[in-house]
Amino acid sequence: MSLSAKPESTAPATAARRPRSLKARTHVWLRWLHTYTSMISLLVVLFFSLTGITLNHPDWAFGSADTRREVTGTLPAGWIRDGEVNWLAVAEELRARQGLHGRAEDTRVDGNEASLSFRAPGYSADAFIDTRTGKYTVNVEAQGAVAVLNDLHRGRDAGGAWAWLIDLSGVFLTVVSLTGLGILLYLKKTRVKALAAMLGAGVLVLVLARLAIR
Repeated sequence: MSLSAKPESTAPATAARRPRSLKARTHVWLRWLHTYTSMISLLVVLFFSLTGITLNHPDWAFGSADTRREVTGTLPAGWIRDGEVNWLAVAEELRARQGLHGRAEDTRVDGNEASLSFRAPGYSADAFIDTRTGKYTVNVEAQGAVAVLNDLHRGRDAGGAWAWLIDLSGVFLTVVSLTGLGILLYLKKTRVKALAAMLGAGVLVLVLARLAIR
């Protein structure tokens, strides 16, 4: 009985995978960060670019029709005591009765008249109250959709949460710009032309800014 020996494998051992260089790892990291921050920032860029155009053309009329109305009424007893106005109760009463919205601010008492305002993007309501009788008049102005979007673009009367969103959008766009520039530095064939174009655009912006402030 013969024994057949199993032939030994002559295939070369797989070489150990060489670790990536710092340059290669930085490139991969920049591409990953740029890709995902770009996706997050896509809607932000779209919103601020479109509203930037409408903000630059306030004469455009579509979606910007204003509506104005005046409402009157009388506040229930207890809204003012010894000359001290319960502004929270007044604001909530006016919201409930007249459908007002926005932030209540600019509270003031001047002699026989008290006043406060409600502000929101594209919306304002100014209430004037007779401190002797509790009778009030509210002038309400509601602007159209374009005016609302323009106020959101500027962060006007939009509240703290929207202000945080604007700041966060600025951070994301900064990261997108810096990572895009970092990736560009790895593209040997196009980086010189691209950097020259960026420099030219920067000079053009400075020239136009200089002309604008004269």
